[in-house]
Amino acid sequence: MANPDLKHVLNGLFEEAIESFGMPEIRLRAENLLAVVQRLKGELGFELFLDVTAIDHAERSPRFEVVYHFYSRLLNSRVRLKVAAPGSEPAVPTLTPLYGSARYMEREAHDMYGIVFTGNADLRPILLYEGFVGHPLRKDYPMEAEQPIVDYRQ
Repeated sequence: MANPDLKHVLNGLFEEAIESFGMPEIRLRAENLLAVVQRLKGELGFELFLDVTAIDHAERSPRFEVVYHFYSRLLNSRVRLKVAAPGSEPAVPTLTPLYGSARYMEREAHDMYGIVFTGNADLRPILLYEGFVGHPLRKDYPMEAEQPIVDYRQ
Protein backbone atom coordinates (compact mmCIF):
# COMPACT_ATOMS: atom_id res chain seq x y z
CA MET A 1 0.00 0.00 0.00
CA ALA A 2 1.38 3.39 -0.96
CA ASN A 3 0.39 5.37 2.14
CA PRO A 4 1.79 3.92 5.39
CA ASP A 5 -0.45 6.24 7.46
CA LEU A 6 -3.47 4.62 5.86
CA LYS A 7 -2.35 1.14 6.85
CA HIS A 8 -1.53 2.29 10.39
CA VAL A 9 -4.82 4.15 10.95
CA LEU A 10 -6.89 1.23 9.63
CA ASN A 11 -4.90 -1.47 11.42
CA GLY A 12 -7.06 -4.56 12.00
CA LEU A 13 -10.12 -3.23 10.16
CA PHE A 14 -9.35 -4.46 6.64
CA GLU A 15 -8.70 -7.81 5.00
CA GLU A 16 -6.43 -6.76 2.14
CA ALA A 17 -4.71 -3.59 0.97
CA ILE A 18 -3.15 -3.28 -2.47
CA GLU A 19 -2.12 -0.64 -4.97
CA SER A 20 -4.51 -0.57 -7.94
CA PHE A 21 -4.27 1.85 -10.87
CA GLY A 22 -2.17 4.23 -8.80
CA MET A 23 -4.39 4.38 -5.73
CA PRO A 24 -4.73 2.38 -2.53
CA GLU A 25 -7.50 -0.22 -2.67
CA ILE A 26 -8.75 -1.64 0.60
CA ARG A 27 -10.97 -4.71 0.87
CA LEU A 28 -12.99 -5.03 4.04
CA ARG A 29 -16.04 -6.68 5.57
CA ALA A 30 -19.34 -4.81 5.73
CA GLU A 31 -19.34 -4.71 9.53
CA ASN A 32 -16.11 -2.65 9.45
CA LEU A 33 -17.25 -0.16 6.80
CA LEU A 34 -18.42 2.64 9.10
CA ALA A 35 -15.36 2.39 11.36
CA VAL A 36 -13.01 2.51 8.35
CA VAL A 37 -14.79 5.47 6.74
CA GLN A 38 -14.91 7.36 10.07
CA ARG A 39 -11.12 6.96 10.37
CA LEU A 40 -10.53 7.91 6.74
CA LYS A 41 -12.56 11.07 7.20
CA GLY A 42 -11.56 12.05 10.72
CA GLU A 43 -7.91 11.06 10.91
CA LEU A 44 -6.72 11.23 7.31
CA GLY A 45 -8.86 13.99 5.86
CA PHE A 46 -10.78 12.05 3.21
CA GLU A 47 -13.57 14.60 3.43
CA LEU A 48 -14.91 14.14 -0.11
CA PHE A 49 -17.09 11.12 -0.87
CA LEU A 50 -16.78 10.76 -4.65
CA ASP A 51 -19.04 7.83 -5.50
CA VAL A 52 -20.42 4.41 -4.75
CA THR A 53 -21.19 1.70 -7.28
CA ALA A 54 -21.12 -2.07 -7.44
CA ILE A 55 -19.62 -4.90 -9.45
CA ASP A 56 -21.73 -7.96 -10.23
CA HIS A 57 -19.65 -11.12 -10.27
CA ALA A 58 -22.58 -13.37 -11.19
CA GLU A 59 -20.41 -16.49 -11.27
CA ARG A 60 -18.81 -15.88 -7.85
CA SER A 61 -19.73 -15.96 -4.21
CA PRO A 62 -20.14 -13.44 -2.76
CA ARG A 63 -21.73 -12.10 -5.90
CA PHE A 64 -21.38 -8.34 -5.42
CA GLU A 65 -18.63 -5.93 -4.51
CA VAL A 66 -19.75 -2.48 -3.39
CA VAL A 67 -17.07 0.01 -4.45
CA TYR A 68 -16.48 3.39 -2.78
CA HIS A 69 -14.11 6.22 -3.77
CA PHE A 70 -12.95 9.02 -1.46
CA TYR A 71 -10.62 12.00 -1.94
CA SER A 72 -8.44 13.91 0.51
CA ARG A 73 -7.48 17.47 -0.45
CA LEU A 74 -5.03 17.47 2.44
CA LEU A 75 -3.15 14.46 1.02
CA ASN A 76 -4.11 15.11 -2.62
CA SER A 77 -4.96 11.42 -2.72
CA ARG A 78 -7.78 9.04 -3.54
CA VAL A 79 -8.67 5.76 -1.91
CA ARG A 80 -10.94 2.92 -3.05
CA LEU A 81 -12.84 0.64 -0.67
CA LYS A 82 -14.41 -2.66 -1.72
CA VAL A 83 -16.98 -4.47 0.41
CA ALA A 84 -18.35 -7.89 -0.51
CA ALA A 85 -22.13 -8.46 -0.49
CA PRO A 86 -24.01 -11.73 -1.05
CA GLY A 87 -26.15 -12.40 -4.11
CA SER A 88 -29.28 -13.02 -2.07
CA GLU A 89 -30.32 -9.89 -0.20
CA PRO A 90 -27.15 -7.84 -0.75
CA ALA A 91 -26.79 -5.20 1.96
CA VAL A 92 -24.16 -2.88 3.42
CA PRO A 93 -24.44 -0.07 5.99
CA THR A 94 -25.32 3.41 4.76
CA LEU A 95 -22.77 6.21 4.87
CA THR A 96 -25.43 8.92 5.29
CA PRO A 97 -24.43 9.67 8.92
CA LEU A 98 -20.96 10.64 7.65
CA TYR A 99 -21.69 12.10 4.21
CA GLY A 100 -25.02 13.69 3.32
CA SER A 101 -24.39 13.10 -0.39
CA ALA A 102 -24.44 9.34 0.24
CA ARG A 103 -28.23 9.37 0.35
CA TYR A 104 -28.39 10.07 -3.41
CA MET A 105 -25.46 7.95 -4.55
CA GLU A 106 -26.75 4.96 -2.59
CA ARG A 107 -30.15 5.34 -4.26
CA GLU A 108 -28.47 5.00 -7.66
CA ALA A 109 -26.61 1.82 -6.67
CA HIS A 110 -29.85 0.48 -5.19
CA ASP A 111 -31.69 1.21 -8.48
CA MET A 112 -29.10 -0.37 -10.73
CA TYR A 113 -27.93 -3.36 -8.63
CA GLY A 114 -30.50 -3.89 -5.87
CA ILE A 115 -27.96 -3.29 -3.09
CA VAL A 116 -29.71 -2.30 0.14
CA PHE A 117 -27.97 0.39 2.16
CA THR A 118 -29.12 -0.38 5.68
CA GLY A 119 -30.06 2.82 7.48
CA ASN A 120 -30.74 4.91 4.36
CA ALA A 121 -34.38 5.87 4.87
CA ASP A 122 -34.91 6.92 1.23
CA LEU A 123 -34.06 4.18 -1.27
CA ARG A 124 -36.86 5.03 -3.72
CA PRO A 125 -35.83 5.09 -7.38
CA ILE A 126 -33.71 8.01 -8.50
CA LEU A 127 -32.82 6.98 -12.07
CA LEU A 128 -35.62 4.51 -12.80
CA TYR A 129 -39.32 5.10 -12.46
CA GLU A 130 -41.61 3.76 -9.76
CA GLY A 131 -42.82 0.37 -10.94
CA PHE A 132 -39.65 -0.57 -12.84
CA VAL A 133 -39.06 -4.30 -12.38
CA GLY A 134 -35.53 -5.54 -11.73
CA HIS A 135 -32.07 -4.01 -11.59
CA PRO A 136 -30.67 -3.32 -15.07
CA LEU A 137 -26.94 -3.53 -14.27
CA ARG A 138 -27.17 -7.03 -12.83
CA LYS A 139 -25.69 -9.58 -15.19
CA ASP A 140 -28.82 -11.72 -15.05
CA TYR A 141 -31.13 -8.86 -16.06
CA PRO A 142 -32.83 -9.88 -19.34
CA MET A 143 -31.89 -7.38 -22.04
CA GLU A 144 -35.15 -7.99 -23.89
CA ALA A 145 -37.30 -7.45 -20.80
CA GLU A 146 -40.32 -5.22 -21.26
CA GLN A 147 -41.26 -2.96 -18.41
CA PRO A 148 -44.82 -2.30 -17.26
CA ILE A 149 -46.40 0.84 -18.63
CA VAL A 150 -47.15 3.35 -15.93
CA ASP A 151 -49.31 6.44 -16.04
CA TYR A 152 -47.57 9.77 -16.50
CA ARG A 153 -47.38 11.78 -13.29
CA GLN A 154 -48.78 15.31 -13.38
